[in-house]
Amino acid sequence: MKPKTIHIQDVTLRDGNQALKRPWTIDEKIEVFDLLVELNVDGIEVGFPSSNETEFHTCQVLSKRAPKGKPIAALSRANQNEIAVTWEAIQKADCPRMHIVYPVSDFSIKHVLKISEKEVLQKIRTSISFARSIVGPGIEIQFSGEHFGDAIENFAFTKEAFLTAIEAGANIINLPNTVERYRPMVFVNMVKEIKDVVKDKAIISIHTHNDLGMATATSVESVYVGAEQIEVALNGLGERAGNTNLYETAIALHQNGENLNINFQRIYPTAKRISELTGIPIGEKTPIIGEDIFSHRSGIHQDGVTKTLHQSKGAYRTFSPEFVGRMDKETISFTNQSGHKAIEYLLHQRGIQVSKEGIHHLFSLAKSISSRENNREITEAELVALSQSLLTYQ
Repeated sequence: MKPKTIHIQDVTLRDGNQALKRPWTIDEKIEVFDLLVELNVDGIEVGFPSSNETEFHTCQVLSKRAPKGKPIAALSRANQNEIAVTWEAIQKADCPRMHIVYPVSDFSIKHVLKISEKEVLQKIRTSISFARSIVGPGIEIQFSGEHFGDAIENFAFTKEAFLTAIEAGANIINLPNTVERYRPMVFVNMVKEIKDVVKDKAIISIHTHNDLGMATATSVESVYVGAEQIEVALNGLGERAGNTNLYETAIALHQNGENLNINFQRIYPTAKRISELTGIPIGEKTPIIGEDIFSHRSGIHQDGVTKTLHQSKGAYRTFSPEFVGRMDKETISFTNQSGHKAIEYLLHQRGIQVSKEGIHHLFSLAKSISSRENNREITEAELVALSQSLLTYQ
C-alpha cells in the first residue's frame, strides 16, 4: 500500500515558530523560508494569517516569494471569516493550499467544543464548502482532524468526519497525532483504516508530535500503510516536545530505499543555522546533526570502524557525514573503554609506526593514566608523545 510518491511538507514557519519563546521576525522568517527552498521540501506551511496582522503580512510576503509549483499552505480554523483572511494572505502564491483544522476526537468534542457530533459534521461541511467556493476548483484544500490520534473512542464518527470533508471539497486529509499518547503502531493502524475508507478520494497526510519521542517512527511507518505526505519541522521544532523531525524522517526513508526530493547536503548547515536563529542548542547525541554521532570510543566498535572506514556502509555508521553536508568525519578517541586498535589507528594517522609489543605497552600505559585521572580521555597528542618516548627509549 506504499504510495509511489512521498511528499515532505514542512510546518516550521507555523507550528515550529508558534512554539518559540521568541517567535521569528519577518526577516528571520524569510531566511527560514529560503533555507526550506534550498532543502527542496515539497511544500511549506507559512503561518496562521488570521491570528494577527503581522502574521498575515508575513504570509503574504512569503507566498509571493514562493518558487513556481511549490505548494504554499496556511492554517485556518473552521471559521468563514478566518478562511477568507487566509485565502487573501496566500492566494498570490503560484500554488496556494488552504489548510482548515477542526477537532474530531470524542474528548475534544465533549470537553472543548461542547457540541454534538452532528454539529461537528455540519461545521466541517460548511467551512470546507465555503473554502471551495472562494478558492475555486483547482486549489488544494487540506482538512486536519485535530486530535485524530486520540479518536479511538469515536473512530466510526471520525471516519464519517473525513468523508464529509472530502464530499465538501477537501482533497488532502491530514491525520494529526496532536498529542502523542500511544505506541506508534496504534496510530499507524488507525491511519491504515482511514486509508482503506478514503481510498483514492484524497491524499492522506500525517502530522505527529513527539511527546513520547516516537514521532519519527510513527510518521515513517505511516508511509507503509498509505500516507503520501508527512508534515515535519526543522530541528524537530514545535509545541512541547516538538514535531516530527525533518532530518530524521528524510534519512530514515532514504535508508529504506525511498526516493525523496530533499537536498540532503543542505541538512547540516540548515540545522546549524536554525539553532542559531532559535537559540536552542543541538544536543551532542542528536541523530543526524549531533556533534558526537560519528565518534567511536568502544574498543569493539573501533575495530569495526577501522576495518570499514572507507566503505559506503560502515560497521557503525548509518550514512556518511558529507551526505548531510557535514565537514567532519568519523573519529576515534581513546578512553579506558577503548582497545589496542584505537592507539594503532591514531598513531598510523600521524605516520607513526609502532610494533605490536609497543602498541600493547602504550595501551597499558594510556589505560593506567586514564583510570588514575578519573577515567578521562587520552588525547591524540598525548598518545603521540607517549609513543615518541617509547621509540626514544627503544
